[in-house]
Amino acid sequence: MKYTNAILATSNSVAPLVARLTLAVVMFPHGAQKLFGWFGGYGFGGTMDYFTDSLGIPAFFAFLAIIAESIGAIALFAGALSRVAAFGIGITMTVAMFMAHTGNGFFMNWYGNQAGEGMEYHLLTIGLAISLMISGGGALSVDKAILAKSEN
Repeated sequence: MKYTNAILATSNSVAPLVARLTLAVVMFPHGAQKLFGWFGGYGFGGTMDYFTDSLGIPAFFAFLAIIAESIGAIALFAGALSRVAAFGIGITMTVAMFMAHTGNGFFMNWYGNQAGEGMEYHLLTIGLAISLMISGGGALSVDKAILAKSEN
């Protein structure tokens, strides 16, 4: 129970709620592209093929990245296992940043004049993820409700 409490513990603060919902809303469309093929994505099979064949990512890690961005975003939205979901998203975005985006500089490719997207988006998502790993899900989280129920 000690480790469960450490994973679920959070305050009733609104700040983690805002960070959690922001990260979830931003990440879910990316995850839905990869898992379901929504929003112009390639779906699970196409994404797995791209990650494993084109990028050389082992299948297990490719699978974890897809789950982190899709199911992890849903879990964050609900505040369920917030620290775990934030960790998955943070690791995924760190790997993406170093594998594909640092070579394009800092800025997003707003005007289409660079080879690809820079790393600013990734840094923002990583910062939100780290914040949530530290604070937990905050107010209105499933984590908080589960921990409160277990303490009664």
